[in-house]
Amino acid sequence: MKRNVAIIGGAQTHHAPRRHDVDEVEMVNEAVRAALGDANMAIDEIDTVLLGNMEFFEGTHMTDCWLAGGTGAYGRPGLKITTGGTVGATIVCAGANHVASGLFDKVLCIGFEKQEEGDTGAILSAVAHPLYGRSMAGAAVGYFAMMGTSYMDAWGAREEHSAMVAVKARQNARKNEYAHLKLDISIEDALNAKMLAYPIRMLDMCPASNGACAMVLADEKTAKERCKKPVWIKAMDTAHNEQFELSWRDVLAKGPKFSTECAKRLYKRLGVTNPAEYFDVFEVYEPATWAELQWYEDLGLCEPGEGFKLIEEGKTQIEGELPVNPSGGVLSTNCIGASAMLRVWEAALQIRGDAGGHQVPGTVRRALSTAYGGTNWTVMVALSENLDD
Repeated sequence: MKRNVAIIGGAQTHHAPRRHDVDEVEMVNEAVRAALGDANMAIDEIDTVLLGNMEFFEGTHMTDCWLAGGTGAYGRPGLKITTGGTVGATIVCAGANHVASGLFDKVLCIGFEKQEEGDTGAILSAVAHPLYGRSMAGAAVGYFAMMGTSYMDAWGAREEHSAMVAVKARQNARKNEYAHLKLDISIEDALNAKMLAYPIRMLDMCPASNGACAMVLADEKTAKERCKKPVWIKAMDTAHNEQFELSWRDVLAKGPKFSTECAKRLYKRLGVTNPAEYFDVFEVYEPATWAELQWYEDLGLCEPGEGFKLIEEGKTQIEGELPVNPSGGVLSTNCIGASAMLRVWEAALQIRGDAGGHQVPGTVRRALSTAYGGTNWTVMVALSENLDD
């Protein structure tokens, strides 16, 4: 990149199934004000505002225009970005590129979703091609059901392994003051939850959350002058395709997976040969329990077919060798337009040492966040404590 870019501030709202106390403008403004405060910056110092959400989930469009009063975008250039579940991370990448290019010095990135005002499940059940995309019907439950059965058939994993992921996520969320689903559940609870589509049960899936996240990105000069704990964006990569071409549905499918290809390109930029040793924490986008197990493998944290062994051995717990989603992840909080940005922000908090109750023990120098959207769309962002690391 032409210039180095850092995260110098950020914030998130408290996430919940209902936010009747605020409208969309007020909810987004909560995150914006908190992020500016964290960055020790006034809105007048922001050069441009990038906003994103899945607007048809609420049924309110042109949100970049009518939310201008709450985002601080009035009178400033900006963009409205929508790329499915990856939108929050796409905004971060777009913001970083705007700073790196030299066009702007300080960029405000915002992602949000207020799902109580629409019907996300109904929308998702009709977005896909009726033949090629039929596995997306039922708000993607069918898609992850096929992933789960494929994974178990290929590698010998059991429903207990997905239940372990469900428990880890919700127990981690109980340590996160901002998380939505703070459930004190056991493996037995997960295994006895309502069946949606075998082997996907209710606790194997993410919730529909309301909330927002905002981050301030800045150039190197501003970051060093204004921020005591800047977190540097070291590398980014994006890979998108459609589910009926290359997919997670069949874990043994021939051809490259875009999540794997995205990771390979990002690692090449960083010179990483062993991601399990290089990164200290991972925030991955797992809409379902089986997706997290697949992420372990696609990111190269283990060999294919060994993802379920990592959760079985406790290696991905907060105190484990490879902490994954200490925040509780998407399984605990899924305000879709902000979910991918939350992965980046939570990773940044871990590097800053500001994650509170869900802070990973020991020093966190480097972190990797991933985003997943629609049908295997992938965005990854690598963060570091040190600019030269």
